[in-house]
Amino acid sequence: MTTATEEHRNARIPLQALGWSLGIFFAITFTICVLFDLAFPSQEMSRLWMQLLPWVDRISIGSYLLGIAETLLYGWFVALIFGPLFNFFAERS
Repeated sequence: MTTATEEHRNARIPLQALGWSLGIFFAITFTICVLFDLAFPSQEMSRLWMQLLPWVDRISIGSYLLGIAETLLYGWFVALIFGPLFNFFAERS
């Protein structure tokens, strides 16, 4: 039987699972925002997209697919920075 300390030392975040989880989470969030904009055009959020997602400028199929690709990449970017940092500090503590 392992002790709590040994389990804590072995706590590691698998980067592939973290990357896909974050990327898909961001893509789902982006999709919800697009649906919100379509349902409530007077409360549009596209100005925020223009700042966060380069080349996404309006609601269209091409812009939506580009937004999905960019949010997936953002998720992987966060995972590739956060995952190793977490694993490094988890091993040290």
